[in-house]
Amino acid sequence: MTLANQLTLLRIILIPLFVVVFYLPFQWAHFASAMIFSVAAITDWADGYVARKYNQSTPFGAFLDPVADKLMVAIALLLLVGLHHHSAWFAAAAAVIVGREIVISALREWMAELGQRASVAVSYIGKIKTTLQMTAIIVLLIDHPYLLIPGYIALAGAAILTLWSMIIYLRAAWPFLSVNSVSK
Repeated sequence: MTLANQLTLLRIILIPLFVVVFYLPFQWAHFASAMIFSVAAITDWADGYVARKYNQSTPFGAFLDPVADKLMVAIALLLLVGLHHHSAWFAAAAAVIVGREIVISALREWMAELGQRASVAVSYIGKIKTTLQMTAIIVLLIDHPYLLIPGYIALAGAAILTLWSMIIYLRAAWPFLSVNSVSK
């Protein structure tokens, strides 16, 4: 078990703790859940760094890392939608982010079956989207009145970049998605 894989597993182990802390009946619960999410976000960066720097990339890690990322983000957004239940645009932004993750995960899996996974590799826009998304989630988890507007702006920006990056990935995959290319 490599250090990179251990960091990924830590991210998954943090999920139940994150949820329990979020719902604790204490004033500091949301701040503490934001700190747990922050640790998870740091492990997301750290596991990739460690895997590349120390040549610790493994098939298990390649499978588990994106699963851990998507679980943490989807669960955080689900909790936040409950917290901001009065806001239809908030629910729509969360649905765009989660929906895109499902679509792109399926697209990457399908492209890998065609031997074209590199066509839909993570892009620079995707990295910016992830950074903005993680920042938005952390700020919104803190649930402080002065941070709501910046959090909403960051979430809206993340949702826009989510759509933009999805379009980029779909355009790259389009030649392989068309009916003519499949039948050839």
